[in-house]
Amino acid sequence: MATCRSIFYYPSLLLRPLQHPVLSASTSCFPNYPSELSKSTKLPLLRRSPRPRCTSSMESPPEGYRKNVGICLINPSKKIFGASRLDIPDAWQMPQGGIDESEDPKVAAIRELKEETGVSSAEVLAETPSWLAYDFPPEVREKLKHQWGSDWKGQAQKWFLLKFTGNEEEINLLGDGKEKPEFGEWSWMSPEQIIDRAVDFKKPVYKGSFGSFCPLFPMNFMFKYQLNHLLDRLSGCSKDVGHLS
Repeated sequence: MATCRSIFYYPSLLLRPLQHPVLSASTSCFPNYPSELSKSTKLPLLRRSPRPRCTSSMESPPEGYRKNVGICLINPSKKIFGASRLDIPDAWQMPQGGIDESEDPKVAAIRELKEETGVSSAEVLAETPSWLAYDFPPEVREKLKHQWGSDWKGQAQKWFLLKFTGNEEEINLLGDGKEKPEFGEWSWMSPEQIIDRAVDFKKPVYKGSFGSFCPLFPMNFMFKYQLNHLLDRLSGCSKDVGHLS
């Protein structure tokens, strides 16, 4: 049986209704995106790594993983906020951050969004029904071990879907001034663009979060997501294991 690592989720949960209503499928699908970013930014695509494997976790995050939140922020056109990391060339991501002791994950998501982007005008629409987790590559794990003073295998994340309700002038990558800036540029992007420009070890979690928020995503993206999962199962993964490109 294949050894399961990098991302933890129940595939069946990804497509069921969430605890919070999102938007009706008839009015909330993403439009067809152009191939370029919404701002004139030239970015090379990152190479795809071998497909990571997955297993599942429900009520609590897996042991040995740092609790974290991820924020999928969408604008009125239903494009997603992405930003380039200052410490990793050509790597883009959605906002995320650690959950403080005894802090509610939703409160943490709102706090992290403001700290990293300056955005406070946002409405929480939904959250993932389970934790999604990824492993740190060895070199990243070693670096963060010294930075945090704790040796975590990776991060277990609760993802939140938020709608941006303010003006773009509110977006400030210096954040609220309480933390060191993490991002250099930002853009409104499609799900495919977000995944293509993310570091390889975060790609499966991004797909898992988009899968949970599937009523908001275009049919072509969800079709490819489900087709990849089916093909992976047919390629030799056990019944409860799947992996995504």
